[in-house]
Amino acid sequence: MRTTERTMDLGLAKPTSSLIGRLTLAFAKVASVWRVLRNRREVNGLNELTDSQLKDIGLTRHDLESALTTSTFFEDPSAHLTNSRRRSRLSSFGSMRY
Repeated sequence: MRTTERTMDLGLAKPTSSLIGRLTLAFAKVASVWRVLRNRREVNGLNELTDSQLKDIGLTRHDLESALTTSTFFEDPSAHLTNSRRRSRLSSFGSMRY
C-alpha cells in the first residue's frame, strides 16, 4: 500500500477550498469586524445620553463603562450590555414582593 493511499484512507488529506469558499469566509470575517466596530461606536454614543435616559432603557453609566473596558478591541461591547440588562432585570424581579 502506498503512503498516499493510506493518507486518503485516514482522511488526513484535506481538499483545498474553492475560490468562492475562501472569498465567502473572508467576507464573513470582514463583516464581523465591521459589525463589532459599528457596535462599539454605538455604545460610545450612548455616553451622550443623560442618566435618566439610560435608566429608561435599563442601563447605567457604570454598565457602559464596564462594557467598554471589559471587552477587547475586536469584541462586541453590546453583548456585555445585553448581559448587564438581563442581570438587572432578573434582580429587579427577585426583589418584587407579592
